[in-house]
Amino acid sequence: MSDRTVPVRTYEAAEPPGLDFDPFFAELLSEEPLARVRLSHGEGECWVATRYEDVRKVTSDARFSRAAIVGRPFPKMTRHHVPMDRAVSFVDPPEHARVRGVVAGSFSQPAVERLRPRAQQILDGLVDGLLRSGRPADLVGRVTSPFPLAVTSELIGVPPEDRPQMREWAQVILSRASDDEAAARAARVKEEAQAYFRALAARRRARPREDLMSVMVAAVDQGRLDEDELVALTGLMEFNGWHAVCNNTSNMMYLLLTRPELADRLRAEPSLMRRAVDELLRYIPHKHGLGQPRIATEDVEVGGVLVREGEVVYVSYVAANWDASVYPDPHLIDFGRRAAPHVAFGHGPHVCVGPLLARMESEVLLSTLLARLPGLRLAVPADKVEWHTGILIRGPVALPVTWDGERPGPGGAASPA
Repeated sequence: MSDRTVPVRTYEAAEPPGLDFDPFFAELLSEEPLARVRLSHGEGECWVATRYEDVRKVTSDARFSRAAIVGRPFPKMTRHHVPMDRAVSFVDPPEHARVRGVVAGSFSQPAVERLRPRAQQILDGLVDGLLRSGRPADLVGRVTSPFPLAVTSELIGVPPEDRPQMREWAQVILSRASDDEAAARAARVKEEAQAYFRALAARRRARPREDLMSVMVAAVDQGRLDEDELVALTGLMEFNGWHAVCNNTSNMMYLLLTRPELADRLRAEPSLMRRAVDELLRYIPHKHGLGQPRIATEDVEVGGVLVREGEVVYVSYVAANWDASVYPDPHLIDFGRRAAPHVAFGHGPHVCVGPLLARMESEVLLSTLLARLPGLRLAVPADKVEWHTGILIRGPVALPVTWDGERPGPGGAASPA
């Protein structure tokens, strides 16, 4: 049973070096799987769940509500509220299913597999450009950033000339905002992005195309979605879809470049790629801090602790993926690991809408780079790689690389990106 005399821990947003596991969450997982915590911003205290089973319970139990957080103060990681107004992130079932249902078909297994050849074509063009640029080259700037940006933007319907703006907006919106001025800038950028997506929707209403924006516009016209929901959903897919895959694939490549035995194994056993991607998703601490909160709508016991009605609860998916009771030797990268599914994409109704797409992009990117660039390696010492600071998703700013030779892509020619 929870006791208000229990010590409250204070968590200041930490940025451990490289891909080191955050010691704060490692300690919680080991000593206090459901802990009382005070965060850097916002008001009050919250519970933080780190154990795998507790995280799954909180994220799937209807008594923990995302919608109940709207309009009330709560402890948080950032100075500003990251999601756009009417975001599906803060809608509970069944309304949540209604909104997601509009786009779910575009992220299904058949739809993703139909998209794979085009994703491969985009990537081959980017790798051709990397090779033309000469050695050394920045793998992030040349490949791992523009690749998911192009795939996601093409799926939604954002034209190529507007994609650099998407990247810039995402970096600001997904920042923690270091001061009030930065928070005000994030709010302005959200307004600019919302106006852009409304204008893009208007263009698709006038001239529909074979893209997701046209699908959402049709849903608005049919009364299955409203315009604010469309705007918020577009921002979530565009910004998170690029940011998460960019940084996760950059992190994966960093690990393969600094652990060449892992890269060698994947070259020798390419059939392992799918399982390898999942193990890397489990292993990589891909977020700084915590995601979005929930409110207990009644008293609920979690891991032997009573969470009372009205209390704020966060979960750490990163910590849950390192729970040794579920993943023996969680600090080891084991491509043959057979364990419970990881929760890198979340769990429950609010699980990420595009995990199949993200996995496909990661598989295509890793397999292509390993196949086409023999001897691919960092061009600087590992401790000289610069990492992003002040944003919610962890990843390197750049990955300077070099290689020994090159192999052509399909057909031996560059493909347009």
